[in-house]
Amino acid sequence: MAHLSTKTYGNERGLSCCSRQWAADSHCHLLHGYSFGFRFVFAAEQLDKRGWVIDFGKSGFGKIRDWLHDMFDHTLLVAEDDPERPALEALGERGLAQVRIVPGTSCEWMAQMTFEKADEIVREATGGRCWVESVECSEHGANSAIYRSTTAVERLAESDRLREQIG
Repeated sequence: MAHLSTKTYGNERGLSCCSRQWAADSHCHLLHGYSFGFRFVFAAEQLDKRGWVIDFGKSGFGKIRDWLHDMFDHTLLVAEDDPERPALEALGERGLAQVRIVPGTSCEWMAQMTFEKADEIVREATGGRCWVESVECSEHGANSAIYRSTTAVERLAESDRLREQIG
């Protein structure tokens, strides 16, 4: 069993960025903005010397916080496959936007991309003692997406299988 610890970096924190869902059949194909929020679930089999899963200060969550601000604070997120990518990148070249090229611009992609970066940072900072279990990305209070580690999904499946055997 693992210890779990959560950190919420809410929508009110002001990670305001702009993007578009170029393939959407709705108004989402237009440039629009959100103040993204994130909820992290961290896990560790063993606690650190202070009895923590992860330090939420500079030496732990601080690098994740810095990355979140660099990636999402007053930036323009452009999907790698956006057919208008050259025009959107030109906004950055002209000093009109801080452009970030990302695999995709959905909440699902933001959750996965943030999970992968946070997990890399946490494993390095803790020597592999701690890992990211899941990341939830929210556009606002009504829409969010969660990306879970493969291990977390496997544990849930095993738990369901054992429950079925018992019940």
